[in-house]
Amino acid sequence: MNLMLKANPNPNPKDDSKKSRTVDLGNGSSVIYVPRFLAYDVAWEFFNYLDNHIPWTRPTLRVFGRSCTQPRDTCYVASAGLPDLIYSGYQPHAHSWDNFPPLKDILDAVHKMLPGSTFNSLLLNRYKGGNDYVGWHSDDEKLYGSTPEIASVSFGCERDFILKKKSGKSSQERRSDDKPPLKRSRKSSQDDQHSFMLKHGSLLVMRGNTQRDWLHSVPKRAKAETTRINLTFRLVLQE
Repeated sequence: MNLMLKANPNPNPKDDSKKSRTVDLGNGSSVIYVPRFLAYDVAWEFFNYLDNHIPWTRPTLRVFGRSCTQPRDTCYVASAGLPDLIYSGYQPHAHSWDNFPPLKDILDAVHKMLPGSTFNSLLLNRYKGGNDYVGWHSDDEKLYGSTPEIASVSFGCERDFILKKKSGKSSQERRSDDKPPLKRSRKSSQDDQHSFMLKHGSLLVMRGNTQRDWLHSVPKRAKAETTRINLTFRLVLQE
């Protein structure tokens, strides 16, 4: 299929300053959110391509000593020669960028929006309804280094993305896909938790020590009845 999809060919952070916001999480951690990263109609073209042409799988994971089905579909794309990605006992097959040209268009747009940033791998997730989710976790695998930058582009159904600060106990938490995130106590400080509604065509970037000091999740939502597709671009360090 020869599908030529283009994002904004010359995205300029200065032009989007009124549409984006940066949240300083402290201790060298920060989040950038750009709700209108891609034009609405262009984002729907990407969504339709991704929904129909990506080889989605719903793998079995090993969590807390038992097997469970991951509560969302996934696919992994990476440049040749990178170390393997392994999480919760699962090693996804690394597809080539060349197999999915529209993904390279999105990657180019992300690179233009974030001058100086470089990404060579992509984890795609598809949430087919409100019961699909990702539990509390940090993307702190060694192959991403100590201060990874992760750029997340969302398509389709709007979903909550929640960050919470690690405590002494929660700093030991790992991905727990068989258990949805629990509601925070009302006594918790607002500085210890941040929530973003990730819109269709939006970009969210986690930087600095965010993976070291914070957990994030996309919780279940009964009212989320349609499909959401999320692309998380990462830099895998060469061995």
